[in-house]
Amino acid sequence: MNKEKNIYFPNLDDVKAAAETIKKVSAVTPLSSSLRYSKQYEANILLKREDLQQVRSYKIRGAFNKISSLTNEEASNGVVCASAGNHAQGVALSCKLLKIKGTIFMPAPTPNQKVEQVKMFGEDYIDIKLVGDTFDDAYHAAMLECDELRKTFIHPFNDPKVIEGQATIALEILEQTTDPIDYVFIAVGGGGLAAGLSTVFKELSPKTKIIGVEPEGAPSMTVSIKNNKNTELDHIEKFIDGAAVKRVGDLTFDICKINLHAMITVPEGKVCQTILELYNKDAIVVEPAGALSISALDFYAENIKGKNVVCVVSGSNNDITRTSEIKERALLYANLKHYFIVKFPQRAGALKEFVVDILGPNDDITYFQYAKKTNRENGSAVVGVQLKSATDLNPLIDRMKQHNFYGDYLNDKPDLFQFLV
Repeated sequence: MNKEKNIYFPNLDDVKAAAETIKKVSAVTPLSSSLRYSKQYEANILLKREDLQQVRSYKIRGAFNKISSLTNEEASNGVVCASAGNHAQGVALSCKLLKIKGTIFMPAPTPNQKVEQVKMFGEDYIDIKLVGDTFDDAYHAAMLECDELRKTFIHPFNDPKVIEGQATIALEILEQTTDPIDYVFIAVGGGGLAAGLSTVFKELSPKTKIIGVEPEGAPSMTVSIKNNKNTELDHIEKFIDGAAVKRVGDLTFDICKINLHAMITVPEGKVCQTILELYNKDAIVVEPAGALSISALDFYAENIKGKNVVCVVSGSNNDITRTSEIKERALLYANLKHYFIVKFPQRAGALKEFVVDILGPNDDITYFQYAKKTNRENGSAVVGVQLKSATDLNPLIDRMKQHNFYGDYLNDKPDLFQFLV
């Protein structure tokens, strides 16, 4: 462990030791060239495929390294973690392989698919406790059990051994290419991956620019670096659950504020576009957090021309039940899906007039909610319309107004949108 102004930094020897430890369980994932993205951005785009780990994310690296470091007494007492996602799976598999009992606290609303995945990896070595409605509820319950039963808490990011485990990704990247790397894009949630990887690159490839990528709705590292202190956000958008935390780690913040070249936030809708593109064009399944690094390329298109660029694809634990929401968010971001309050005259043929005279030839009604009220001249309906081109929106609104069908536009009214749609 190195110290610089009382700040913890992973020691390169400790990272190399972690690489030896985790090779029993962690795959050396491919660093694959993406022909499509390379052509699109006129750069050499390489994807570090951590989505191909056994637990389908890089989290196994840190979890296994941490649990392997426990003393015999700590191991006999057992471990605890709080997670509804990839960290829980990494801890579960580590417990089974190291034959250590673990208790995993998850929020009660956690989808059953995720609960079953954790059970599959941990088998008889883990117990799952569904507690409360949020991660914070599960976290507090986990810490209470640690205190009462003297168990060791396995933190998802704010722990030296976890950071050293995640840092092994950097060693692999540098071993897998002989070309100098100009940029590395990585998702930032709590900051464990960013802290570990950036430290290794700073020592072994200092000219490489490390770009941290956060969801627009959960910019905890971005805000903290701007404030020059670790700052807890009052509210976050939880859609990109693998990278949405209210507060990053104290250890990871101290490292990232020094090591990262820049932080960037990416709209959730852009991330959804990337997920769909990867699936439809490359047959790659990623979770929202796993698509963050690639989603940032659009915003760095001019900077990365002619450069060697690595995007860490951090995970692929995507719940298929979220597909419709992912598609919806992607269409909204692309300005191809629009919701209106439409005022229909209370007469026969009004709907036909709307379809024939107002909708364009390529417009498609995807949502329609109408309740007829016979005591009014006009009845309001909430109508969702999917367009072929974003430029079709203003002509559509003009036709609605000319025929006196226009009531209101909902896309830019989030409170009303959530209530009505």
